[in-house]
Amino acid sequence: MTAPECIWPLGALLGEGPVWDPGEGALYFVDIKRPAVHRYHPQSNNRQSWPMSEPIGCIARRRRGGFVAGFKSGFAFVDLAQATIEPIGDPEPERPNNRFNDGKCDAQGRFWAGTMDDRERSPTGWLYRLDPDLSWRRMDGGYVCTNGPAFSPDGRRMYHTDTIGRTVYAFDLSPDGVPSGKRAFVTFAAADGYPDGMTADAEGFVWICHWGGWRLTRFAPDGSVERTVDMPAAQVTSCAFGGAALDTLYITTAAIGLDNAARRAQPLAGGLFALRPGVRGLAAPAFAG
Repeated sequence: MTAPECIWPLGALLGEGPVWDPGEGALYFVDIKRPAVHRYHPQSNNRQSWPMSEPIGCIARRRRGGFVAGFKSGFAFVDLAQATIEPIGDPEPERPNNRFNDGKCDAQGRFWAGTMDDRERSPTGWLYRLDPDLSWRRMDGGYVCTNGPAFSPDGRRMYHTDTIGRTVYAFDLSPDGVPSGKRAFVTFAAADGYPDGMTADAEGFVWICHWGGWRLTRFAPDGSVERTVDMPAAQVTSCAFGGAALDTLYITTAAIGLDNAARRAQPLAGGLFALRPGVRGLAAPAFAG
């Protein structure tokens, strides 16, 4: 599998947020705009879906079982087996047009998730850190659309994306979860599309998806391009390593906004893809709360 293979042509409106569960040997991801959590089990090719009652931007495994998630209405715990959603809180009750977008946990089990203006107009989006005691702090913003984040293998660097600004930033990250030293890591040209979701691999390189760019790119820690991977869908949204050896890169895409001609040109848009890139990823930490 040296080229991306569509393993689930589900036609997600806005596929996002893939996360590998090593205990189940399965990949979970979301569809934000046709709200659902999806599960793909590669060994059996089993596929399951759980509709959600509102837009869900991201999920991360929880050490106690289930998931922590970012919804339009705020943070919540999700238990798919029990079909329950337990609200944690909304950091932005005064911003009804905002919703959570992308998010991941760091090695200390803190959940980092960003919000965005769902109309994609105003710079009202912020990156939040949800701590295990269920308190949250606003850490970086404001952007029209936040994306990422990702963390280096040693946990000392964090990446966070200003999608509309076409810039991915790097930060130094202290052990107590305070980012500093914000600087541009990579900036996309108009022809590249927009930087979307991303993940770091075990060698410290960063894989960034191109919304509107038909590809994803592996960047070295110094921001130089190591390789690009062409995709059969324009709107490439996020990626995560999985498999028993963490050597498969799973890639989500979106079909939202495509007219009939565009759908004919890219019939696999919104599908889930898999790629064996020849490098391994990092195990996704679980939320400690």
